[in-house]
Amino acid sequence: MPTLDDILENVGEFDRFQKQTFFVLCLLSAAFTPVYVGVIFFGFIPEHRCFSPGVAELSQQCGWSLEEQLNHTVPEWRSRGASFSSRCRRYEVDWNATDISCTDPLGSLMGNWSTVPLGPCRDGWVYDSPGTSLVTEFNLVCEDSWKLDLFQSSVNAGFFIGSINVGYIADRFGRRFCLLNTILANVVCGILLVFVPTYLWIVIFRFLQGLVSKGCWTAGYILVTEVVGPKYRRTVGILYQTAFSVGLLVFDAIAYTIPHWRWLQLTVTLPSCFFLLYYWCLPESPRWLISQGKNDKAMKIVSDMAKKNQKKMPSHFEDIKFEEEDGGKQSPSLIDLVRTPQMRKNTFILMYNWFTSSVLYQGLIMHMGVAAGNMYLDFLYSALVEFPAAFIIIVTIDHVGRRYPWAAANMVAGAACLVTALIPEDIHWLKVIAACIGRMGITMAFEMVCFVNTELYPTYIRNLGVMVCSSLCDVGGIIVPFIVYRLVEVWHDLPLIVFTVLGLIAGGLVLLLPETKGRVLPETVEDVENFH
Repeated sequence: MPTLDDILENVGEFDRFQKQTFFVLCLLSAAFTPVYVGVIFFGFIPEHRCFSPGVAELSQQCGWSLEEQLNHTVPEWRSRGASFSSRCRRYEVDWNATDISCTDPLGSLMGNWSTVPLGPCRDGWVYDSPGTSLVTEFNLVCEDSWKLDLFQSSVNAGFFIGSINVGYIADRFGRRFCLLNTILANVVCGILLVFVPTYLWIVIFRFLQGLVSKGCWTAGYILVTEVVGPKYRRTVGILYQTAFSVGLLVFDAIAYTIPHWRWLQLTVTLPSCFFLLYYWCLPESPRWLISQGKNDKAMKIVSDMAKKNQKKMPSHFEDIKFEEEDGGKQSPSLIDLVRTPQMRKNTFILMYNWFTSSVLYQGLIMHMGVAAGNMYLDFLYSALVEFPAAFIIIVTIDHVGRRYPWAAANMVAGAACLVTALIPEDIHWLKVIAACIGRMGITMAFEMVCFVNTELYPTYIRNLGVMVCSSLCDVGGIIVPFIVYRLVEVWHDLPLIVFTVLGLIAGGLVLLLPETKGRVLPETVEDVENFH
């Protein structure tokens, strides 16, 4: 009996029907960007210093520039990224005194500036920023700086929990049902984020947004690959991820135009309301319908597909069904992922690579937010390199294979992080180039681990294997804010050294995996064990 893939060869594997579905789902993929990387703009850390009563008036009286004011009044003043701790103290002096010198204010007060006592910031901070962010609104600096880490970790914790639960909903109730409900929940949480007044509620709604948004993106990925023929499945999956890169460029432009985080959050959330119109234009996955025994509904979608593609439906289309493989009769179990040597090796290496890809990808974006230079331009440059990364993958995976390009991508990312750390701060343009190369490498690695993961597990345990391994991606996302924002207080480029070690190890481990190019997907554990 014919399968759905057989019928797609007749009614169109990637014609008008599939292209329309692909386009509307790519819009969804692009809209996921603010949730995943929004912390760089929502939580932007501007130049800041302790507020000292009287300094502003004295600065105006003496005609100081901002840099002169900082040099005269802030202890151990350094440029952004060199040291955050130096902005958490202030000189304990009376700036309202009448005998202060404009050329040497501390010397005129105390005789020797090195003997001036230092104290904590009691009157808040002054921020050098044209807009607002979570940092400026809630003073997430100094002893409260960890709260910015928690803000981003909360959304990744939501990813971790939600990807499992939403994945179950997509398998139980359908891809379309899952998409529409998670879109609605994401819009509601996004709008509430704009209006809640306290930091605690912001973290709660950020967590809830993560709970539904990644599952929504994943359901879209599954749906777009299930409505096309097998020849286009991998390319469509990569391009769906590339739509996320387009979203990065759009998000960067909007953030540059709207430097106030609450207005920015509202601006990127409201367009998602239009995704609710997908109720009328997005089909359910015919593969899912067939797997649930709903052949009549699947036939209706296949018939609509043939009509829109202007193709003739095969006369025997009513016989379509998936044939049960022996592997499909086995019950998946977590222990199967580590029971045999090759499965165990695949599982641990894939888990580590998911973890590393998340840490390096998100970490490089966050590190950019605390680096010197124009944040918006640096973000733009690093986002642009994701497009050649997707092109390189499409060109190499079916000619060179998976293993060597994947390993090279990890190693290039790790080496680029090391080079970025060693380049002096005053050669900022060269640091940006090196960081962009690292971003391109880890983007390739991230996209490749998505589909190679499915090729290394037998059919009956494939979904479980992908779910378990990719959960380490979210664990990495929970940890990475603390790696970046805490280590930069020790040394600004110390996070890059950590990224170097993780990336190089990941590249080496990939070489221990079997090559899957040209191989049929494994159906049993024995097939996996015999890959070599």
